[in-house]
Amino acid sequence: MFPYPRRVRRALVASLALLLLAACGTATDPVFMASPAPSASAPPASPPAEPSPSASLTGPPPKITLAFAGDVHFTGKTASLLKNPKTAVGPFTSLLSAADLAVVNLETAITTRGTPEPKEFHFRAPATAYAALQAAGVDVASLGNNHALDYGRVGLLDSLDSAKSANMPVIGAGRTEDEAYRPFMTTIKGVKIAVLAMSQIHTLAESWAPTATRPGIAMAHDLDRAAQAVRDAKAQADVVIVFMHWGVEGSNCPKAEMTTLAHRLASAGATMIVGTHAHVPLAGGWMGSTYVHYGLGNFVWYTGGSTSPGSDTEVLTVTLTGTRVTATHVTPGIVTSTGQPAPATGSRLTTVTSRMAAAARCSGLAASPS
Repeated sequence: MFPYPRRVRRALVASLALLLLAACGTATDPVFMASPAPSASAPPASPPAEPSPSASLTGPPPKITLAFAGDVHFTGKTASLLKNPKTAVGPFTSLLSAADLAVVNLETAITTRGTPEPKEFHFRAPATAYAALQAAGVDVASLGNNHALDYGRVGLLDSLDSAKSANMPVIGAGRTEDEAYRPFMTTIKGVKIAVLAMSQIHTLAESWAPTATRPGIAMAHDLDRAAQAVRDAKAQADVVIVFMHWGVEGSNCPKAEMTTLAHRLASAGATMIVGTHAHVPLAGGWMGSTYVHYGLGNFVWYTGGSTSPGSDTEVLTVTLTGTRVTATHVTPGIVTSTGQPAPATGSRLTTVTSRMAAAARCSGLAASPS
């Protein structure tokens, strides 16, 4: 639907030149390394079961930088940030913009219409939310979450329509089941990348699920359907990223339901699985040859400004060398009193990294691929 991110369209010619000149990626100095990965000179051996869609790519493998951040909405105090969409996301804009591909979870309906669904919290924002994400360097936004249908299917259809008008790729939701499970597809430096989004949250899951004729959110409760979506994406792409909405709010440890799903998605061919929803950061590591990060925490969020774990945030930066994940870095941050995220410093950096280390101890993930 939107075949190339904006920065990729502007740089196709430069990218081809980089391939011929032994491309090298953007170096990111991490504040905190979430999970070490092997160097580009010694990547893990995990050959694909089938020929790669880009098997004809010649020359040294290109370096590609991916960036991921967590939950975003523009509600309550964060609504005022949209008075100036160009600065709405704040200091992390430079890190997101530097990536070849940046993805966040947009946890809100983009609508002024609709009827609130029978649930506790309801989030919505105007269409300028898409302009704010684009100004921050975000290329893809997930609607595969438990707030995209807060104002019913009227609100969801408005979200989809305004995304199309803004030329903002969205994933995880659609007018039909096929559209909801359809990946965003792009080619960066000759590597074909697919990004899927799904939700594993149970609230209203049955009524929010899409059908052949009904709009909805891509749900991961049906493990076979979720795995098939990954296999379908793998048939088209070299790299498959699954952006999951899952977990227990306030818990920095994955529950069994999450790990079971992660194993299924990894077995189906996912290169990476990245999560949101818990409102606190979880940890990243390896599940076989698949990189998994269970949760990124809040990002642009109306409850920022405290020293609680709910104000911890992070940006995950991943380096691909060709089709392989060869480096992962986490930049710890805090959600400030304005609701904007910012890199953590001083004593707050110590606190945030300490809580991230605690999350790593219960992740069940390995420090390196196998």
